[in-house]
Amino acid sequence: MANYYFLLSGLPDLKLDSLETAPSVQELQQQILEQDDMDKGDRRQVEMFFLMGDCRNLITLLDDNLAELPYAGNWDKAELQELIADALEEVYEDDSRFPAFMADFVREYYERKSEAGYFPEDRLMVRYWKYLKQHGTGFVRRWAELSLDIANTLTALLCERQGWAVEQYTYDYDPTEVDKDLMSQLQDIAKDSDPVQKERRIDALKWLWMDDETFFEPFDINALFAYILKADILERWARLDPEQGRQRFSQIIENLRQHATVPAEFTAYMPKKEEGTYTKNYK
Repeated sequence: MANYYFLLSGLPDLKLDSLETAPSVQELQQQILEQDDMDKGDRRQVEMFFLMGDCRNLITLLDDNLAELPYAGNWDKAELQELIADALEEVYEDDSRFPAFMADFVREYYERKSEAGYFPEDRLMVRYWKYLKQHGTGFVRRWAELSLDIANTLTALLCERQGWAVEQYTYDYDPTEVDKDLMSQLQDIAKDSDPVQKERRIDALKWLWMDDETFFEPFDINALFAYILKADILERWARLDPEQGRQRFSQIIENLRQHATVPAEFTAYMPKKEEGTYTKNYK
């Protein structure tokens, strides 16, 4: 397995409680692209991380086809616009540049975007994680499995509390296949009445999982992938200002309102029409 000591040792240490020292994901992408001697298989694994940025950018363009791309990815704006246009053709032939799930999602988005309770970001991320499970190796595959287990389990716990049909909101979920320790931690997190604190705890769980996974090989491709994931977590918190958080949370609540009864802990944090704010403050 290739060793990326010189690349990783030259990067600042990342801590979950410090946003200031983290390089941007785009900066990391540039440094990785400059590694001419990177193993082809390793480069493919790193590209799978940046595929997450492509998915987020795709959502951005589906909402506004002229918007600038906010995330580092493998494809530029023109290429993603071409993907969208081609996917909507009556006769579509798979473009080998892109995973097939991206074009499938574009068509699904236009069919279902007006449905109450439809969360396109969540739907696309599930497709992304499934793709990683099928095409990733080792750490990348396990990361995708963890991400799916977390999303499905937390959703299932909420559904059980509200009397909703679990299978309607989860994706290929079998609770008996979820690690018992992980299940216990998620059950505890689900009891937290503060949705912001809940999200912090989920990120902390992921962070510690990555530390454990890379402890014995701190300079291999898995460690590099984990470093990018951690930088992405920190960048997400840094870019989410109070107004963005308020708007995002309002959207979630409104969609849930149209679909079912909203849990009390969510309505307690809803922004009021006149004075209320929803603030994500990481520190």
